[in-house]
Amino acid sequence: MTKLYRFTTLEDSYACNFNVLIAGVPRVLGVKALLEEWIAFRIECVRRRTYFDRNKKADKLHLLRGLEKILLDIDKAVKIVRETDEESEVVPNLMIGFGIDEIQAEYVAEIKLRHLNREYILKRTKDLEDLEKEIAELDEILKSKARIKTIIVKELKSIAEKYGQPRKSIIIYDDVARYEEETVEIPDYPVNLFFTKEGYFKKITPQSLRMSGEQKLKDGDEIIQELEFTNNCDLLFFTDKCQVYKAKADDFAQTKASVLGDYVAAKLGFDEGENAVKMVVTKDYKGMLLFALKTARLQKFRLNPTQQRLTVKSSRAHIPTNLRLSDFSICLRMKRYSSRRHREICSLFTRVHSLSKQPVQHRVLPFSSPKKVTDFSA
Repeated sequence: MTKLYRFTTLEDSYACNFNVLIAGVPRVLGVKALLEEWIAFRIECVRRRTYFDRNKKADKLHLLRGLEKILLDIDKAVKIVRETDEESEVVPNLMIGFGIDEIQAEYVAEIKLRHLNREYILKRTKDLEDLEKEIAELDEILKSKARIKTIIVKELKSIAEKYGQPRKSIIIYDDVARYEEETVEIPDYPVNLFFTKEGYFKKITPQSLRMSGEQKLKDGDEIIQELEFTNNCDLLFFTDKCQVYKAKADDFAQTKASVLGDYVAAKLGFDEGENAVKMVVTKDYKGMLLFALKTARLQKFRLNPTQQRLTVKSSRAHIPTNLRLSDFSICLRMKRYSSRRHREICSLFTRVHSLSKQPVQHRVLPFSSPKKVTDFSA
């Protein structure tokens, strides 16, 4: 399912272009701005609705105030209506007789004669206190923006409870989603690895190597490393710019002795002018690398499996920045170092000095115990 989610449209993300009219002007809004505009629109809708309800209740209260005055003398109101000669004079006479305005007088005049009794008027005027409280509440809502937003939230919750349905899909946010990378099984079989002085790499199976003839190389190039390993191993290429590049042997295609092979600098994307000088092959990243320099010095660092490209830092766990890999004559991988191997190191130094064209004074480093090697730095 994870692969379906990632590589099909079963789970997808896409950009939205919201072109909307704001006050008659077309605008392109993001999700946040769109929500802000919608909230502002809803606030205005609730305010206008509240103001409309408040005016309606105020008008009703005003009419009931006039009806309340008629209750004081119902017979007088009936007499005024009965004794008025012209219909157009009824409203003015009621206004004069009870001290009410034209709207209230018009409302009283429209009441049927059978309703001009005490019981009817008391039923209509008993809601006066409730109307006053409701009008005061609506006035408070109009003054408070926070209360308007609270009304919007309540309405949305009510709609969700009334019309809401369970989701048929689950929303997974980026900070919660976890994708398990599929582990690619690398075929493991014996291979012969070749690395040349010019930075070319070949991976040849033993069967192909037996059937091949002479190794094809560029003019002036030569094989400096030949190893028997397996396809599922890591390759560490040390460059003359104090950097280490890591790759899998499986990343390189199988080849034959009759081809030049892969140019490591192009394959791994080296910096301009950067060249590979040594190759180390490992699977477990255990042990240390011991480097012998032409300057009669030794440097060591522990193998450390990290990212694809390792910038060498000045630390005991890495190659010091003042150590130029182009000066290396011998790179020796060791799982342990002990005084028993001191003679081998001295012989390696002798070889380094013999390879150097410039005379270098021989200096034997006092490696009397493994502890001193561990504590040794440049």
